[in-house]
Amino acid sequence: MYAIASDPNPLQDFCVADKHSPVLVNGFACLDPKYVTADHFFKAAMLDTPRKTNKVGSNVTLINAKQIPGLNTLGISIARIDYTPLGENPPHTHPRATEILTVLEGTLYVGFVTSNSNNTLFSKVLNKGDVFVFPEGLIHFQFNPNPHQPAVAIAALSSQNPGAITIANAVFGSKPPISDKVLAKAFQVEKGTIDWLQAQFWENNHY
Repeated sequence: MYAIASDPNPLQDFCVADKHSPVLVNGFACLDPKYVTADHFFKAAMLDTPRKTNKVGSNVTLINAKQIPGLNTLGISIARIDYTPLGENPPHTHPRATEILTVLEGTLYVGFVTSNSNNTLFSKVLNKGDVFVFPEGLIHFQFNPNPHQPAVAIAALSSQNPGAITIANAVFGSKPPISDKVLAKAFQVEKGTIDWLQAQFWENNHY
């Protein structure tokens, strides 16, 4: 009988990402500590600066281990999210992270949906200073209901690379496309409706 065990916690002070290493690991290989500097833990990200938004009215500026190599193996990242008036961060999921969101400016209507078979919606209207949690892997969204004022939020995520799957983009904008017959059956609509949806430009709002 054999047993395999591992330590889920870091076994050293840090493991700065070596982006040039040919070694393929889950994450990044470690840079030799003798070459590590303070700049590996820093980025002049200007997260206090408003961002340009796209046609859904939002912009997610993610800071993860790709931008700050010192985040490698630390299991955390951060994002600034800008919303235009009536803008939204459309329904999406983070397959590898729980998210905790803080509203810095404005008002947001937010929510998440539980898994099958209940598909229960938990939603709340948040004001400046409010905090809301989105559990790992669940579909969630944020919407700015104010037609006159933008909104800004900061989100912390429990992974150095949380990933993001925007539902509409994945379903209707996949490459190659999912069969319109499959989607028409799944959504219980005419095939022409699916063809129209697949013909749209599904823009990414994660930068």
